[in-house]
Amino acid sequence: MKTDLTDTTASKINKALVKARRAIGTPAVGMVLTLVIVTDEENAYDALKAAGDASREHPSRTLVVIKRVSRSPRDRTQSRLDAEVRVGADAGTGETVVLRLHGEVVDHAQSVVLPLLLPDAPVVVWWPVNAPLDPANDPLGALAQRRVTDTYACEQPVKELAARADAYTPGDTDLSWTRITPWRSMLAAALDQVACEVQGVEVEGEEFNPSCELLAMWLADRLDVPVRRTRSAGPGLTAVRMDTDCGPIVLDRADGSLATLAIQGQPKRAVALKRRETAELIAEELRRLDPDDTYASALRYGVERLKQENGGDAPAKGERQAVPAPVESVAKGPAAEATAEAPVKRAAVK
Repeated sequence: MKTDLTDTTASKINKALVKARRAIGTPAVGMVLTLVIVTDEENAYDALKAAGDASREHPSRTLVVIKRVSRSPRDRTQSRLDAEVRVGADAGTGETVVLRLHGEVVDHAQSVVLPLLLPDAPVVVWWPVNAPLDPANDPLGALAQRRVTDTYACEQPVKELAARADAYTPGDTDLSWTRITPWRSMLAAALDQVACEVQGVEVEGEEFNPSCELLAMWLADRLDVPVRRTRSAGPGLTAVRMDTDCGPIVLDRADGSLATLAIQGQPKRAVALKRRETAELIAEELRRLDPDDTYASALRYGVERLKQENGGDAPAKGERQAVPAPVESVAKGPAAEATAEAPVKRAAVK
């Protein structure tokens, strides 16, 4: 069931939601959280489709905030709120409200969203594109327990990662980090099968892919070994090679779907590492609403390295001094940067 409201208010939207639920015979509210999507008109459809697919696992009230750009100075001084209320088959397993803000109300989106939040339910805010530099201090981000961004959608992903680290607040996360969950699980499982000392790591992937950078940062942070970041034609992450005193461990995925795990002294194994859709990534993030300390640690470790290699300030006294490792690729750019060198540690992934 779909209801269009023009020049409306939050009170009228709430009444429309109650009326729609009664009309389809489900007056009770069965949602477990509120998902707020802040996007533009161009990306609204894809984000809404991903949220709808994720709602099969996490029934939620989805609020899509679209800030419309007024073309004339006169229009910018006139506030208007248009809404589209979807309940039932048109909204997956939850409820969807598409909010289009015009004029001065664009700068006060939180005043529109706040009355529509589910009572006593967690709030997650997701920016598919154009996320604020400091999500926790954004008026909409301040309403949420979890704040989801996506540095892959930025023009300069590596600089965006540095900004994310500077402004990190517990509850922040990024879909570029979520994309490497299967890689981290597979690499950790591979190290559990051997009793070897990791001496160095190479991460190979696309040049401007923040997931590759985050995986290299995570390995450098958790293993305390030199990590080289080299580039390939993609798609996405293509290979991780770990040098150990028992021989190399290689996880290679050349086609973006099926990977091969090779451990010295063992037969090669095919591993499913398909690149996941946005709906699967959002569903994974909604499974846990507590702060991701591992993400925070990897992100901060990488920022120290990036600052030094880009000519920024050196780490403060007491922080780890980052030293770039040699890079095989002769090309310059974020993908050719190496992660930090640190003393070799005899340990598996923490």
